[in-house]
Amino acid sequence: MDATGGYDESKRPWGFYTVLADEPDHKVKRIHVDPRRRLSLQRHRHRAEYWTIVAGEGIVTRNDEEIPVTGGSTVVIPRGARHRIENRGDTPLVFIEVQLGTYFGEDDIERF
Repeated sequence: MDATGGYDESKRPWGFYTVLADEPDHKVKRIHVDPRRRLSLQRHRHRAEYWTIVAGEGIVTRNDEEIPVTGGSTVVIPRGARHRIENRGDTPLVFIEVQLGTYFGEDDIERF
């Protein structure tokens, strides 16, 4: 948290994320993807991710699948799965990401 009691935002080319919890056994982020933007295709060796879409619509790529998502959708990203999310709409795509595993550092990202 920052000095005002709020959470720090980490800006990225596709939008931003806010870490809501960072514990030894889990991490929780709120991720905001700007319209017509997408995250890189990536995978993680040390964690699985559980996504719940809060607002907007898009496409999740998980290995060779393309999964349409809207508010209320949930997607499981197993450890080692190639994945990304793309906002194909004109409004922000917002989702909550719960990470479970043994390591949550930003260096546990293999990009393709």
